[in-house]
Amino acid sequence: MNSRISVVTLVAVIMTTGCAGNPNSSLANQCESGLKQGYKELDYTRASGIRSSIELTKAASLLVAASTQAEFGKYPNCIEKVKRARGYIRHSSK
Repeated sequence: MNSRISVVTLVAVIMTTGCAGNPNSSLANQCESGLKQGYKELDYTRASGIRSSIELTKAASLLVAASTQAEFGKYPNCIEKVKRARGYIRHSSK
């Protein structure tokens, strides 16, 4: 019984270690470049005097969440949040 628990625990540890993601993958690169561009667009929009606070607040929150997702290797989630954030930024510029 103890050996079964040990095997299950070992498999669980290996699986969760693999969830961290490969920081050199194309998804990781896409996440990182999207974050850089998103923050750049957010800064530019704020510097332009556009103060659509609801959209910009949502965008900033999504970019922070995307950064957190990247730290945990959840690159698809990061990319999705970056896309949503950049959409809010574009919407606020109109």
